[in-house]
Amino acid sequence: MVEVTLIEASRRAVLQEMRVDSRVWVLGEDVARGGLWGQYQDFLAEFGEQRVVSTPISEATIMGAGLGSALVGMRPVIEMRIFDFVMCAMDELVNQIAKVRYMFGGQAKPAVVVRMPHGMWRNSAAQHSQMLEAWFAHLPGVIVVTPATPADAAGLLVQAIRSDDPVLFFDPKDLFWVTGEIAEPIEPIPFGVARKVTAGDAATVVTWSAAVPVATKAAELLATEGIKVDLLDLRTIWPWDQAAVIASVKKTGRLLVVHEAVEVAGFGAEVVARVVDQVGTTNLKAARRLAAPRVPVPFAPPLEAQLRLSPEKVVNAVKGLLAA
Repeated sequence: MVEVTLIEASRRAVLQEMRVDSRVWVLGEDVARGGLWGQYQDFLAEFGEQRVVSTPISEATIMGAGLGSALVGMRPVIEMRIFDFVMCAMDELVNQIAKVRYMFGGQAKPAVVVRMPHGMWRNSAAQHSQMLEAWFAHLPGVIVVTPATPADAAGLLVQAIRSDDPVLFFDPKDLFWVTGEIAEPIEPIPFGVARKVTAGDAATVVTWSAAVPVATKAAELLATEGIKVDLLDLRTIWPWDQAAVIASVKKTGRLLVVHEAVEVAGFGAEVVARVVDQVGTTNLKAARRLAAPRVPVPFAPPLEAQLRLSPEKVVNAVKGLLAA
């Protein structure tokens, strides 16, 4: 085991897969220089410019080139630099990558990994802080990965690179320098398997990505008051571990879904709806969401702080559930 940051864990995952599989290559803006976050540091020296390709500033070109290479048998890791820039490549992603395997009856394999650092980070303002993972959970044909720890980032990224399906990998910017242990070699983590962070029977708290450490701190605060919750980190929101969530809610009778993205039409609504369908209103005492208001992320630090989740907000939401 080795202690590394989340961004270093993901760097090691791609490095490992490039060393064992010559089909894996990376492309995107500045990847040959190491990437905006250092996630490809020293790759050019080891693999050369044929497998580490710094591209022009054209997200549509980057996405299209990645798909084209996948269709002839390669396994590209497409770096979008920041999630918000994927808007410039939505046709290639939504109309081509997500649909090509279906359209060709499985004969074409769009084995691409699209890395998209997302979420709030150091007052990056409205065009560099968005959390729109719910868009892509809604999109048939793609896998949506939302890790929160170095070990999960590494294991899920290895699984993503080996997948024959297109994987949208939401790297949590706010957690890049969080540290944790990873094993080497890095073993793949299957999609759709939640991680139980804490156990309890007072309520079920479901979360993912940058909200996980916030909810974890809240669970610790609640435990000091004798309130123990089942805290589940989904790790992937498509597929997502419905069985684990439903089993937990059947035990606790209460559900809180916590996410950094806007609450309106967020993925939390899907989780609540599915639980209501499967558990029923008789056994479900209360179900709520805690997420961001429907406003652009402001630049001003005090205003951004108003939007951010906090352990105290989660604690209050859980107590509200218990009072319902």
